[in-house]
Amino acid sequence: MIRLKPNQLKTGMVTAQSIFNEKGAPFLVRGTPLTDRYIYRLRQLSVPELHVTSLSSDFQLKPPPDIIEERTRIKAVDNVAETFRQAELNGHFDMKRLERCADLLVRDVMAKKKNLVQLTDIRLHDSYTFSHSVNVAVLATMLGDLCGYSKSKLQVITLGGLLHDIGKLAVTARILNKPGSLTADEFKVIRTHPGEGRKMLKELRSPLASMLAIIAVQHHEHLDGSGYPHHVQGKSIHPYSRIVAIADVYDALTSVRPYKKAYKPNVVYQMMMHNSPGHFDMDRLRLFFENVAIYPIGTVMKTSLGYAIVKKVVFGHTLLPIVIVFTDKDGKLLKKPFGVNLSHCRRDAIQYVMDDVELLNFIRHTGIDPAVFLDKELRATKDYPRTTVIRESRIAR
Repeated sequence: MIRLKPNQLKTGMVTAQSIFNEKGAPFLVRGTPLTDRYIYRLRQLSVPELHVTSLSSDFQLKPPPDIIEERTRIKAVDNVAETFRQAELNGHFDMKRLERCADLLVRDVMAKKKNLVQLTDIRLHDSYTFSHSVNVAVLATMLGDLCGYSKSKLQVITLGGLLHDIGKLAVTARILNKPGSLTADEFKVIRTHPGEGRKMLKELRSPLASMLAIIAVQHHEHLDGSGYPHHVQGKSIHPYSRIVAIADVYDALTSVRPYKKAYKPNVVYQMMMHNSPGHFDMDRLRLFFENVAIYPIGTVMKTSLGYAIVKKVVFGHTLLPIVIVFTDKDGKLLKKPFGVNLSHCRRDAIQYVMDDVELLNFIRHTGIDPAVFLDKELRATKDYPRTTVIRESRIAR
């Protein structure tokens, strides 16, 4: 996969991410070939960037399967959006609707355990909170399932994920969507949303009200006490809150916001595992990343064997995926690319991930998009789609 700006997109490229518009409705579903109309609308909507499965429109690779059905995700975003709107208008929560939504999400996650978390979606402006809440619910459900929780407990965790940010209704859209850095006063306002969420949820006429309120108020707490709003630490933070906290930070870091870019999963892995000491439950965090594609399918990297593209990610071995090596150690294109499981190599087999600019330069220089090596039929014919005449070359390093 490669991340492109709207002016770099071309008709026929296949989207690797869904896009939800300002109202939380799906504008473009992942796996859709782009048309001139879609590209024009993406520019109108000021979508900053979009992952596509290949730079070439001559062959159309499908994106990796999602952890839930696309229709389930779309329905869940719609349900959360409507719940938030009704809560803002009259303080009413349609818990039956949310419980049905949580049941669908739990069912999908449990049925699709073989699907690793890859790229998810893009949300525009006001739709961010709705789609983010669904993504957090999905990720939290996945982690809760890995922890061995029963279906009934997973439904509580899922509902907690769906409602963890309900307190943001008390924060103005001007602050939530501010493109620049927040002032100290604005950040103080943002930090009130866990407490506001607790106030709203503890009043629910539901036996789950107390637990949902705890998840909402604790999802920004850290195990070392450095979080907010109450600096709760250690065992005082509920296990469900620890799970939702991991899901919340991961989705936030991998998402585009008005004030930040989307970080790649391998960068987020480093940030959460090594740059945030004391923040997370490390046992749960390790378990989480064993089931998240740190190097999603289509990632191009330099390895000790040569340049390679990720073909498959295996549960429990996400740090060392299965790749197809297509150059030698010096960057010369191989006549016969070959597959290798990096978990059978040294742990330092991956030297670095090629960024999008470098990948674009490689494609322009060689005329070959590495994504072609993921297509078995094209790889067998050795007749790769190209944009320029192929010549033996080295990748700039």
